[in-house]
Amino acid sequence: MIEDGLQRYWLKSYDREVSPRLSYENIPIHEYLDRSAKKFPKRKAIVFNNWSITYAGLRKASEQIAANLREHGVRAGDRVAIMLPNTPQAIMSFYGVLKAGCIAVMTNPLYMEKELVHHFSDSGAKVLITLDLSWPKLQSLEKKLNLSKIFVTRISDCLRFPLNLLYNFKAKKDNAPTIPYDMQTIFPWKRLLKKGATFSPRSFRPEKDLALLQYTGGTTGVSKGVMITHQNLAANVQQYLAILHKLGKDHEVLLGILPYFHIFGLNVCVNFAVALGATMVPFPRFVPRDILKSIKKIHPTIFPCAPSVFMALLQQKDIDKFDLSSIRFCISGSAPIPAEIIKQFKKLAGAEIIEGYGLTEASPVTHLNPLNGTHKLGSIGLPISDTDACIVDMEVGSLTLQPGQIGELVIRGPQVMKGYWNRPDETASTLRNNWLYTGDIAYMDEDGYFFIVDRKKDLIISGGYNIYPREIDEVLHEHPKIREAVAVGIPHHTRGEIIKAYVVVQPGETLTRAEVISFCRQKLANYKIPKKIEFRKELPKTLVGKVLRRALRDEEIARLEAASKKKARK
Repeated sequence: MIEDGLQRYWLKSYDREVSPRLSYENIPIHEYLDRSAKKFPKRKAIVFNNWSITYAGLRKASEQIAANLREHGVRAGDRVAIMLPNTPQAIMSFYGVLKAGCIAVMTNPLYMEKELVHHFSDSGAKVLITLDLSWPKLQSLEKKLNLSKIFVTRISDCLRFPLNLLYNFKAKKDNAPTIPYDMQTIFPWKRLLKKGATFSPRSFRPEKDLALLQYTGGTTGVSKGVMITHQNLAANVQQYLAILHKLGKDHEVLLGILPYFHIFGLNVCVNFAVALGATMVPFPRFVPRDILKSIKKIHPTIFPCAPSVFMALLQQKDIDKFDLSSIRFCISGSAPIPAEIIKQFKKLAGAEIIEGYGLTEASPVTHLNPLNGTHKLGSIGLPISDTDACIVDMEVGSLTLQPGQIGELVIRGPQVMKGYWNRPDETASTLRNNWLYTGDIAYMDEDGYFFIVDRKKDLIISGGYNIYPREIDEVLHEHPKIREAVAVGIPHHTRGEIIKAYVVVQPGETLTRAEVISFCRQKLANYKIPKKIEFRKELPKTLVGKVLRRALRDEEIARLEAASKKKARK
C-alpha cells in the first residue's frame, strides 16, 4: 500500500501563512462570480480592447445566457460545447452554461474535422457556442456533428464604436463567412442575451455534478473526456488562494493569454481571477509585441503563461524598452521551463516566476513553489494544501520510493477528477485506490520539493541505458546560439533507440552539427549525446506550449518506414 510509506516531507517547507489542511466550501464554481458581483459590483470584470463589463454586468449576462439556453430546450446535465478563442463571450458562455446546470465542453477552435467529430460525438454535445470564423469548417461537418442548436458570435459583438464598425468593415473586405441564421438551429449571439427569459437558480451537488468535460490534449493518443466536478474546480481555486496568499489584497489585473479551452487557462485565468475579483484581459491570439504593448498600457499584476510565452517575449529585440514592472507574479505551468529561460526573464522583468505542475485530470494544479520559501531551480515545487504526492516504482506502482529515487509521480487530493467519460477501463488504470497515476517520471528531495524528470512514455532506452530526454533538452538550451531544442528517441536496429535532437537556432546565428555535438560532450555522458541533429525553423507544439515529441517521433518512424519500403522495392 502506498500509504504505508507515505511521508509528507513538504510540510516543513510550507510558508508560515499556508495551512496544509483547508476547510472547503461545498459550492458550485460559479458561486465565485456571484460573490465578486456582490463585493465588487462596479469593478471591471473584463476589459477587451475598447469594451468592458463590470462584475455585476458579467453576472447578469451569465444569467441571461442560462435562461435563454433553457428556453431553447437545454436541460440540466446536457453537454454544451464552447468553441471560442479567449474573448469575453467565452467567459460569459462558460458561466451561463454552468448556471443552466449544464456541462461545459471547452473545445479548441483550431481543431480539424477528425478532432471535432470525435470531440462532439464522444461528449454527446447537442448545443454549440462558436465564432463566425469557424463556420466554414462547421458547415462541412453539419450532418456528422448532430447539433440541435448553434449560437454564433463575432469578435465585434464585444467591441464598442468605432472598433466594432472597423472590425466589421475589415471582416467584409476579407470575405468573412456569411452565417445562414434560420432561427431554428442557427442563432446569432444576441439571442443568448435576449431579455425577457426568466432566470431561476437551481440547486447543485458540487461533489457529484459535473461542471466540465475537459478533453486531454491527445499528445499521447486519442483525447479522452476528463470528468471534472464543480467541487474539483472550486477546491483547486481555494488551494490557489491559500498557497498564493499575497494575491487579492489589492485590485489584481490578470492577462488571459493561456487558452480558456485548456484547463490551466480556464481555472487560473478565469475561475481564480473571478475568485480574486480581478480584472481579466483576454487575448484571442498570442502576438508577442501586442502583449508587450498591453502590459505597458494596462499594467497587469498577474501573468499566467507557458514556457513558450517567455521564450517568444525574450526574442523581442527591444523588450528592454517595455516597462514590465507592474507584473508581480508569473505563474507558469503546462510544461517545464528550461532553467536558462527562468534566469533570463527574472533578470529582465524582476517578477517572481512561480513554477508549478498540474494535469487535466487534477483540475489542474497539484504543485507550486512557495511564495516566501526557497525556489529550487528546475523544481515544480511542493504539493499544495490537502494534496498528497509520492514517487512509486514504475513496474507495479505500489512501492513507495525514498527521496532522491526516480519513479512515477502519483497524486491524490480534492481536485482529482471523477474519471474519464465513458471509459471505465482507462479510469481504473489511471485512478487506483484514489491515487492518480500521472505517467510522469519524477523524484522528491529531502525537503519535499518535486522534480519532473520526464514523461514515462518519453523515456529513451538506448543500448540498455534509460535516458531522460529532458536532461538533454536542458543542456541544449544552455547553448547561447540555440533558441529551442528537444531530444527524441528514434528506432535503431541494434541499440533499440538512438537520440535525435531537433534544434531551432537563434535568429541571425549559424550553428553546425559538429558544434552541437561538441557542446554536448562537455556536459553529458557519452551514451546521452545525440547521434543525430536536425535543424528546424520551429518545433511542433500544442497551444499551451508543450513540444509534441510524439509528433516528431512519429514523423521519423514514417520516414524510416518509407525508406525501408523503397529499399525493398529495389
